[in-house]
This record gives sequence, C-alpha cells and structure tokens, in this order.
Amino acid sequence: MILIASMRSQLGSEDEQVVVRGLGQLLELCEEDLSKREFVVLENYVPIFVGFLKRKGLVRTRALELLIMLAKDSNENKEIIAKVDNTIELTVRLLAKSIGEGKLAVALLLELSKNEEACNHIGWVQGCILLLVTMLNSDNAQAANDAKELLENLSFSDQNVVQMAKANYFTPLLQRITSGSEDVKLSMVTALSKMELTDHSKADLFENGVLPPLLHMIENGNTEIQIVAGKSLQNLSSLPKNGLQMIRDGAVRPLLHLVYHNSITSSSLQEQTAAIIMNLAISATKSEADSTLILLDSDKDIFHLFSLVNLTRSTVQCSILRAFLAMCQLSSAVDMKAKLRQCSAIQVLIPHCGANNPMVRANAIKLMSCLLEGRDDDTSVECVNQTCLENVLSVIKTSNDEEEIAAALGFISLLPTAYTHFTQWLLDARALPIITSFFTNGNQNMSSENHLTENAVMALCRFTISARPDWQKKVADLGVIPTLVRLLGSGSSLTKKHAAISLAQFSESSTELSGPIKRRRGFMCFAAQPETGCLVHNGMCSIESSFCLVEADAVEPLVKLLGDRDSGASEASLLALMTLIDGVKLQSGVKVIAKADGIIPMIRLLSSSSVELQEKCLLVLERVFRLEEMKRNYGALAQTPLVEMTQRGSGNVRASAARILAHLNVLHEQSSYF
Repeated sequence: MILIASMRSQLGSEDEQVVVRGLGQLLELCEEDLSKREFVVLENYVPIFVGFLKRKGLVRTRALELLIMLAKDSNENKEIIAKVDNTIELTVRLLAKSIGEGKLAVALLLELSKNEEACNHIGWVQGCILLLVTMLNSDNAQAANDAKELLENLSFSDQNVVQMAKANYFTPLLQRITSGSEDVKLSMVTALSKMELTDHSKADLFENGVLPPLLHMIENGNTEIQIVAGKSLQNLSSLPKNGLQMIRDGAVRPLLHLVYHNSITSSSLQEQTAAIIMNLAISATKSEADSTLILLDSDKDIFHLFSLVNLTRSTVQCSILRAFLAMCQLSSAVDMKAKLRQCSAIQVLIPHCGANNPMVRANAIKLMSCLLEGRDDDTSVECVNQTCLENVLSVIKTSNDEEEIAAALGFISLLPTAYTHFTQWLLDARALPIITSFFTNGNQNMSSENHLTENAVMALCRFTISARPDWQKKVADLGVIPTLVRLLGSGSSLTKKHAAISLAQFSESSTELSGPIKRRRGFMCFAAQPETGCLVHNGMCSIESSFCLVEADAVEPLVKLLGDRDSGASEASLLALMTLIDGVKLQSGVKVIAKADGIIPMIRLLSSSSVELQEKCLLVLERVFRLEEMKRNYGALAQTPLVEMTQRGSGNVRASAARILAHLNVLHEQSSYF
C-alpha cells in the first residue's frame, strides 16, 4: 500500500518517461493479485488514469490497460470508472484512433457495458454506435469481436437499435421485426421506413430476410403497420436486385390485391403498393434473360390494373403508367402491347395527354408512343383526335422534360402517314416550326445521341411525302433542306436515316418541279449567255422551288452515308440516290453519283449482312451497269461479289445478281439463274 501510494508523485511528473515508468510499475503490481488492484482503487488513482486518456502515446496506452484490468474485477469498479467525468466520452473518441488504442478502447467499453448505468451512458454518446459498427470490419479480430459483443449489449434499447440500423448494422433491427411484440415491430418498421438507405444497405436487408416479415405485415397487419411496411418495401424495391427477388418470392399477388381493393385500402397504402409494382416492373427490365419472371401472368390482371388509370388519384395513375411503360419496353413485350391495344389503351390514354399533373401527362404520352411501335394495323389510332394532337404539341412547346418532349415527337412520327388528316391537323396547329426548331437552331455541337433531334427528324418525314408537294413546299420554305443535308454528317445513325428519307421524298418531286431553261433571244452576238440547267433534271432547279439534291449539295453526304455501320441509314441513303437515276435521268444521274465517288461504296454494299440492303443495292446497280462507261470502269470490281450472290443468295438476290452479270457479259441472258 505504501509503495502504491508513493507512486502518485511519479504520475504527477512533467517528464513523460517518468510517468510511463510509474504506470508500468503499477501495471505490474496490478497483474500480481486482486488486493493490489483494490489498493489502486482505494488510493483514488482512477480519476488520474482517466485524465491520462487525454494524453498521447504510451501514457494513454498504459492508462487504458490499467482501467480495463480494474473494470474486470467488479461491478463496483465499473461504476467508479464510469462515474468519473468524461470517462466514456474520452474512451469513445479513442475508437477512431490507431488499431492498438481502438482495440483497448472497445475492450474497456465492453467491460463497462456490463454495468446497466454505464451501458445506458455508452449508447447516448454521439458517434459511438457508428464507430463500433465501423470497427466490425477491423483487421484486428479481437477488436471486431469486442465491437460486435458491445453492440449486442447496447441493443437492449430500441433507440440504440435504430442508431445501429442507420449506421448499416441491421441484425438487431431484423431480430425485432421478426420476433418482437406488435408494438416493437411497428416501432422498428416505422424507423426503417424513414431511413435513407444506400443500395448496399437495401441488398443487405433483403439478404438477411427482411422481405417475409414485411410481406406478412402488408398482407395481415392493421392499417397503421401496413402503411409503414408498404413504405419500407417501396424504398427497398427500388433496387432492381430486390425487385427481382420480390417477383420470384410471390410478392406480386398480395400487392395487386391491395391496389385493386381501394375501398378497403387507405389511399397512402394504395399509392405505396402501386409504386412497389412500378419498381418491380422496372426491375424486370434489368433481367430480361430470366424468362421465368412474369409480373402480370393473366389477361385479367393486365386489364384490371390498366383500368385503374381512369379510376384512381394521380400518384397511383403515374405509378401504373410507368409500370406498363416498363413492361412494354421489354424485348418480349409484343404480347403485352397487343393486349393493351385490345383493351383500347390508346383511347384511354388520350385524355391524359392534357392532364394537369405533368408526371401523368408525360407517362401517358410515353406509353402511347410505345404502343404505336410495332403495331400490326392502324385501327388502334382511329381514336386519335385533333384535341389530342394539339395537347401533344402543347407538351412539345411548354414541357421542361426532354424525355416527355422526345416521346411526344415520337408519337407524331409513329402516326400512320396514310391518315393524312393527322398531318393536316398538325399543319393547322402550326406544328412544323415547332418540330423543326429542334434541329434548325444552328446547334453545330448537338450530340449524336440526341433523342430529341432523332424524333424531330422522324416526325418531319410525314410532312415531306412526294404525294403532297404543297406540304413539301411548306417545309422547304422554313429552310430545312440544308439542315437535313448537314444532319447526314453530324447526327446519330437514326437521325441520318430519317434525314435521308426526307431528302429522298423531296427528290421524288424534283423532276416535275424543275423549271424550263430560258432560251436566248435576239441576235446571237448580242444575246446573253444561256442559263445552265440542272445536271440531273435538265431544267432550272433550286433548293426551295424544286428541292433538288444536286443544288442542295446533298450528293456527297449521301454517298458518305452509304458507308454507315447502320444498314438502315445506308439503305435510306441508297433510296435517296436512286431518285437521281430514275427513268430518263439515268445517264446524267449516274454521272453525278460517279463524280461524287458513289459507285464503289454501292458495290461494297453487296457484301452487307442485310438482305434488304442487298436487294436495294442490286436494284440500283442493275440500272448503273446499263451504261457502257460504268461497265468499263466498275464492272470488274462488282463481278466477284455478284458471282458469290448467284451462288449463295436467296431467290430474288440470285436473279438480280445474275441480271447484272448478264449486263457485264459474264452470264448469258438465257441463264438458268433468272
């Protein structure tokens, strides 16, 4: 006792080495037996040791080791240590220090947590639970085990359990949700429903079994617990991995039941379950490879769920529309689209194109546009009226949502051109300037993936059909043709394709619109030089009056487009160039194309993997090789691919290739290939 008491002076020294030596001697004495540890406590060394926790290095390490040793002896010592001012706060701070100090700090807190009062105090210290959860991943196995045991001790408190879950340690929370009393379950699920969870946390909760109890609550609980369980599932199902698991585990049927029976379901719960179904539909698009994943397995469910678009509040409507939009975007969605058309979905959606709620309106337009794609007939659009088109145009003019605008432009582009009254309604509503504003604004840096531009150019094609030169004139007067030529070299493949289609349709009218060449009058020596006519159309051409591709400098960009990786763009370019060699224009048109180095790219297209493109190319080359000059210059280059096509091509391809070979004097015109 005398020796222990005499060491107080050493611990008060300003020389750190003296203090370390004194603490080391006390540690050795305490390790010998219980009585010496009792003397240390009686001499009131505990506050001194706690004070040393503010120091650094070996002083703090030895103080921690002494406090751990004393705390292990009795509950009374735990109380003495815990009651010293800031003991627990100082120790908690050390959890974030080096591995060695953190290991000692968590060991001390673990010992103190065996005292009820100290345990309460530990849970209240700010940041403690977060640091302990972080320590679960420590490289030091002992520190990780002590942290886990300490968290278990702290989990006596619901508040601590919630703090652990917020720090991404969910084991105690899941235990309470699974096996707690009804009040405890409600408390825990309510807390879960309010948490901001990372994707990793959402996945972790599902992997550790949160889905079955939440599904049970949403099916069988009272309204209060159903709502918080629904909110939790809405949050958790936003992770596609979790959504797929819910589909596999049969969660869809009870969710549909709750959405359908709105008379017995609270409005909040119906909104949540509709949002969950939407999340599941979106999740299914992330795993198309799994053909067993079926969200709606009967026509009855499809029709019943879609019917709610007209019967529920805007939040539910929006979720249902987004769910069907996701299901219709699957590569296997042909049946879904057909069934929606069968239940007059477009007719149902038309009024929602003018909805006050922007989300409902946007998703209604997107779904309508989706349903127009791949349709077998045009009867599904007979219900489209002038008001609908005016609403769609209003969206294009006023919306701030680029996806919504793109969908509206897509809807216009997908309306069948045979319904000319649609186009006339659009013209009457001054649609042309609105549509062309998306690619005539001089933006030279537009992205090749600009969906707005793609759909705007697609929509323009309905106004440039050669059967209506009056419509073509309206488009040309807006100065669009030069922009279309520019887009042949700067847009995406889809933009290039539809720019070429519009130019081809313009060019089909050029011969008829080309003006007569003015003849010279008066004495020959005093007469003005004669005006030079168009090289192809043999008349007076211009961009605005006759939509001439030569005057628009479109031939070279179209030739370059023949080499596009997308066969659709190449085919559209080929169709545009074909308009220059139609009928009497053959010789002059071929010369223009040849001057732009366009014959060799056409020959290369004979090796395309697209049969449709091969057939179009053969049709063009069959005309080209009627000319002796073309035979001499390019016949040898075309011969090898043509011979291969006669051997391996389909019936039509073989016959066309053989006809060209006959022009080239390689096959006799009476060959069996015809």
